[in-house]
Amino acid sequence: MQIAEPLLRAIEELSKLPGIGRKTAQRLALHVLKSKDEDVSKLVNSLLELKTKLHYCSKCFNLAEGDLCEICMNTKRDQKLICIVEEASDVIAIEKTNEYNGIYHVIGGTLSPLSGIGPEDLKIKELLKRFENETIEEVILALNADTEGEATSLYLARLVKPLVTRVTRIARGLPIGGDLEFADEATIGRAMLSRNLL
Repeated sequence: MQIAEPLLRAIEELSKLPGIGRKTAQRLALHVLKSKDEDVSKLVNSLLELKTKLHYCSKCFNLAEGDLCEICMNTKRDQKLICIVEEASDVIAIEKTNEYNGIYHVIGGTLSPLSGIGPEDLKIKELLKRFENETIEEVILALNADTEGEATSLYLARLVKPLVTRVTRIARGLPIGGDLEFADEATIGRAMLSRNLL
């Protein structure tokens, strides 16, 4: 069966999204085709705004509309408590729990020598610079519980222990090999409350 070129292109582009296979991409493309023009315009505009209006916070590398993200600008948050995460999606997951009131630092991934990702490829230098300019008393390591996350946590713990009073790690309420962004709020909340001293 011959498929129209615009539909084929839409399926091709949608299937590039994480977790979207060709069959799901085809269903999504056909859904968009059946949708009202107004709804399609809203979807297109929201995607364009996502790319043009959002960037990374100059301080913590979370998502931001301005120079600083809303969390860094919030003076009611505990500025002495910093949570280190891999990606901005992890900040979103932790924020949904309403169990954490400190600040963040997004390092942008994990150490992975096999993939050629070393400390210079992550926001680790920027993290260490924050210790010069801010009064941080506790660092919470909230990296994924996979091999790379474990290695990165150990590396970061050794770097920051001389600079702070406490270095803790979120508790093991999260499954080994699981990602923070896919865990439910209750599990992440318990893990934040039950973090362990390293």
